[in-house]
Amino acid sequence: MARARLLATVALLALPGCSLLQRAPEAPSPGAGTPAPPRDLASIPDAVPRDEPRSRYGNPETYEVFGRRYRVMKSAKGHVERGLASWYGPGFHAERTSSGEPYDMYAMTAAHKTLPIPAFVRVTNLENGRSVVVRVNDRGPFVGDRIIDLSYTAAWKLDMLRAGTAKVEIRVLEPGRTPPPPPVLAQAAVPTPTPVPTPAPVPVATPAALASPVIAAAPAASRMLQVGAFGLRSNAEAMASRLQSAGIADAVVSEAAVAGRTVYRVRVGPVADAAQAADLAERLRAIGIPDARPALD
Repeated sequence: MARARLLATVALLALPGCSLLQRAPEAPSPGAGTPAPPRDLASIPDAVPRDEPRSRYGNPETYEVFGRRYRVMKSAKGHVERGLASWYGPGFHAERTSSGEPYDMYAMTAAHKTLPIPAFVRVTNLENGRSVVVRVNDRGPFVGDRIIDLSYTAAWKLDMLRAGTAKVEIRVLEPGRTPPPPPVLAQAAVPTPTPVPTPAPVPVATPAALASPVIAAAPAASRMLQVGAFGLRSNAEAMASRLQSAGIADAVVSEAAVAGRTVYRVRVGPVADAAQAADLAERLRAIGIPDARPALD
């Protein structure tokens, strides 16, 4: 009888529409550097395109990361692009973006390598038809063939947290103009994002500011990937030990003064070039760290 009850329970949980599976998505554990998420991520509004001057920071004519030079667009009007999107979150919440603004993983923002900052972009997940509008205020992603790095909330709305990446179309929107409709897919999208836990560095990350929003040439530190920043050295050392146990032996802990407080950053590297950076980022993703990014200071 007990075995029959167990089998019945397993069968019930396996049903795709079972109410027992309809729970809110798990966000990173709240702490000093990662605030608790809003109760309803779906209620966070998309970015609204508006006229803004170019940011004082983040718009050099060219800049270099991992040995590759990028040229910032003079105009993004009519820009459309297809490729892979990724996302970044807990390890970078409250860090300084290329525009100089603190990164908010719960806002509808994104990073792009060459679009002017700020820019407003509609991102459509070509795998399920979901679409969001984000404000580009940061630079990246600089590993692999990804074309845009999304905030946690934007990635959740597009239902790509579990996979970490998704094939997308990005289309720059102009303030005051009615945008064209999103791409039509052969199959309709499901109504709500799939609840999934969020891979996050552990223990809880704390804020750490980038010293320079965008670089004109790659300093030695840009050969490193940052995986998190912590308020306690013991937490940073625990992360470094976790990486070393996973076969990533070149994890180091560095101390920095940020806004009058001491933080401990965990970084891996150095890497020789963009290809090696991409390989290392994929190894980190495989052990549950999806959002490693270049350390630009």
